[in-house]
Amino acid sequence: MRFTRTKAVVAAAGLALALAGCGEDGGGSSEYEVVENPEFEAGTSLAKFAEEGSITIGVKTDQPGIGFLEPGAEDPTGFDIEMGKIIAGQMGISADNITWKETVSDNREPFLQKGTVDLVLASYSIDDEERRNIVGQAGPYYVTGQQLLVAANDDSIGGPEDLDGKKVCSVTGSTSIETVEKEYGAKPIPFDTYSACVNQLQNGSVDAVTTDGAILLGYVAQDPENLKVVGPEFSEERYGIGFEKGDTAMCDFLKKEIEESYDNGTWEQAFKSTLGESGVETPEPPAVDDICFTD
Repeated sequence: MRFTRTKAVVAAAGLALALAGCGEDGGGSSEYEVVENPEFEAGTSLAKFAEEGSITIGVKTDQPGIGFLEPGAEDPTGFDIEMGKIIAGQMGISADNITWKETVSDNREPFLQKGTVDLVLASYSIDDEERRNIVGQAGPYYVTGQQLLVAANDDSIGGPEDLDGKKVCSVTGSTSIETVEKEYGAKPIPFDTYSACVNQLQNGSVDAVTTDGAILLGYVAQDPENLKVVGPEFSEERYGIGFEKGDTAMCDFLKKEIEESYDNGTWEQAFKSTLGESGVETPEPPAVDDICFTD
């Protein structure tokens, strides 16, 4: 496999999460079907990828269990990575021929629009009002909820209602940071990566970090004496696969393959070998939307 970075990420050695290295091959099971000589309509992006036998997928590298690059490792691991392997396999592309490109929240749409990546699987919440106006998003293939990460000795924050005036960190361009600012009066402190946000919390520069609960629990697992997740889930984050807007063939293909992964057990396999290793119970897979983009 090939991995490329868009910018250097400074990761503390302690961030090498157990669930990021789960599975016999270090992050899930890559043993998914690779279709031989798949047939796609000539002229489509699907036919192009199948003919070339390769694809570039934008992923996160600092979200344990979702998309994480362990210090010193060559390839990222996590649920999004496994879903990428499943989808690519149905195009006839093996995991060894996927280029994983580090993608942060703020460059997901530009990367798709410029052709820097072919697909995005990067905890990419579906947004019908904004994102689906400029890119395609197929899914959801996973639904989670936003929560808060705080210092273990901080009892002043028990949920989102306590965030008014608090310094809350999340990544630039994420829906999470918009939610706490607009709905709960938090002072947003954006950084490029969640690991940077966690570092800010650990050194006392911010009061809380916010993103999806499953990701936050991964950080707690690394520093349980100093970090804790508080409060209920206060948003619904519906992860989708990003692609170039207007590609109807890709839209139909992705919807079909996400649903097929539910039926053939590969979705459950991918979840258990990544997020499931953190103790999160395997949920029922979500219904896939009929549309992928707006007109």
